Amino acid sequence: MTHSKKENPFVANHLLVKIEKLNIKKEKEIIVTWSRASTIIPTMIGHTIAIHNGKEHLPIYIKGRMVGYKLGEFAPTRTYGGPTRNDNKSRR
Repeated sequence: MTHSKKENPFVANHLLVKIEKLNIKKEKEIIVTWSRASTIIPTMIGHTIAIHNGKEHLPIYIKGRMVGYKLGEFAPTRTYGGPTRNDNKSRR
């Protein structure tokens, strides 16, 4: 189910507080978060947010084109190793 257009987009409260503090101080600092469901809003532009992918935090620099997307879309959770090279079972 999608988020209602009548409501504001979902952004984790702790994330908003940290970004507003940095905007007031006019500082740039990496913000660490586990909230992959948070929507990117215009106040986040220019900040670096480290998004958790299940194993580590990936630093993502927020640009204007990213507004409206979710944070989790920029931190992939799966890695593809490709086909194994030493697979002798299929040659039998």
